[in-house]
Amino acid sequence: MIKFGIIGLRVIALASLLTASGAVPAHGDGGDAVDLHEQIAQAQRATAQFFDVEAAKQAGYAQFLDCVDEPRRRRHGHSHLNGELAGDAKVDALRPEALMYAPAKNGALRLVGVEYIVFQDAWDAREPQPPVLFGHPFHLVRSPSRYGVPAFYELHVWLWKHNPDGLFNDWNPRVRCR
Repeated sequence: MIKFGIIGLRVIALASLLTASGAVPAHGDGGDAVDLHEQIAQAQRATAQFFDVEAAKQAGYAQFLDCVDEPRRRRHGHSHLNGELAGDAKVDALRPEALMYAPAKNGALRLVGVEYIVFQDAWDAREPQPPVLFGHPFHLVRSPSRYGVPAFYELHVWLWKHNPDGLFNDWNPRVRCR
């Protein structure tokens, strides 16, 4: 009998969900669904070290937003931003600009997802199209916004908590702030 650790089981479950949804990379990335599964698994391996919030802090992540829990299933979790990564005008699947945490039942913060962020002006100066990662296009958050920063592209990926609304949806109804 084959035994899998908890991370291995999560990767397998996530791969199954992606296969069932028919997810494939877009915009001629040259990949197929298998490549997408591996990309997601690589992102999980790269961010698993941040299950411990203290490790995230030591790596340069600081809390940027409190947990968002709005009516109509708009839930997000606490955002911890790495300002150096957010300002580098690059997109790297293994180095997300933000980590999303949600309170566990014991009150500790639990890693639930990641967010990739790149400022629009910096990106558009180098690239003719908005960024795409995991075959999924980023969303543009225009300025002014509630964040008080210039316009930016962003992509949420719920690597560590299932989102019934989709792996790349901004909001996850299963996140609870209380």
